[in-house]
Amino acid sequence: MQRLQSALREKRLDGLLVTSLPNIHYLCGFTGSAAVLVVSPESCYFFTDGRYTQQAHEEVHGARIKVARKAAFQAAGEWLATAGQKRTPKKLGVEGEHLSLAEGARLRKVLGPAFRVQQASALIERQRMVKDREEIARLRQAALLGARLFDTALKAIRPGVSEAEVAAEMEYAARRAGAEAMAFETIIAAGERSALPHGRASTAAIPARGFVVCDFGVILAGYCSDMTRTVYVGHPSADERDTYEAVRVAQQAAIEAVRPGRSVDAVDRAARNVLKKKGLARYFTHSTGHGVGLEIHEAPRVASGQNEILQPGMVITIEPGVYLPGRGGVRIEDLVIVTEQGCEVLAPVRKELRTI
Repeated sequence: MQRLQSALREKRLDGLLVTSLPNIHYLCGFTGSAAVLVVSPESCYFFTDGRYTQQAHEEVHGARIKVARKAAFQAAGEWLATAGQKRTPKKLGVEGEHLSLAEGARLRKVLGPAFRVQQASALIERQRMVKDREEIARLRQAALLGARLFDTALKAIRPGVSEAEVAAEMEYAARRAGAEAMAFETIIAAGERSALPHGRASTAAIPARGFVVCDFGVILAGYCSDMTRTVYVGHPSADERDTYEAVRVAQQAAIEAVRPGRSVDAVDRAARNVLKKKGLARYFTHSTGHGVGLEIHEAPRVASGQNEILQPGMVITIEPGVYLPGRGGVRIEDLVIVTEQGCEVLAPVRKELRTI
């Protein structure tokens, strides 16, 4: 909160209306589903409705709590326009990426000409890119718990078993182990469906032969994990083994490229160069990675043309893949933290091709 208030002074903003729930969680600790923060360089006010009276008083730190009999967004706008007029912002920043056109119009109507409303750059998201010691500890625990689900997947994957059944076994194991939820809808994509980068688990049966992409993650203490492993059912051909090995080498090259002061573009390029030499670059159709934290997809985006410079404390995925339409696909993904010297894989799990 103090870092944000300092940033508001630097940006010459009298205040910021925070409507993104992950950003609210980050700033004051609230985990409910209805809240707004009004942050000025000197103060912070938290708005919610009566459903969260007790939860707000238990969770919220560093902000004065206001429980309204109406929607938090409406209550915050009206408070700015009336009760807080003497001590609240005149130049108000809003989170444009988290505010609809309709909400923006309503806000301007309520506030009137006394306020200048403008989109603020991603001030909080930029803070969230670099994790502190407590956040890293939580991410490490989430990654370790998530990694254990791969053992569950190895036991569940069999020809004839549906992808959804495998996902269900993994998700049940996650909740039994203490996960709050899955970080995203579990991906189990087998056979030809493994060529779909986001082939969420379906009712399709796992075939007697082919790759199975398993992409999974959990939420633990509010923080997400993300891991992908690809296995093979049956006996892979030499070409299939070569494809898998190309992705494994590409992923390792990208991991070795992660270090402070290096651009995310360079990390992405390290993976693509390996696949280019193998003639597979055109089948790698997404970015090499992304930040992870309170949300499963955060800044920075590890992709071609992105200029963000890696800093110690950033936590990113490294996940190159190759997707051959009508044949199958391979992806290998780890969660890594940028350290002072390079990087550390948060939950090391063997990556040689496993057959079932």
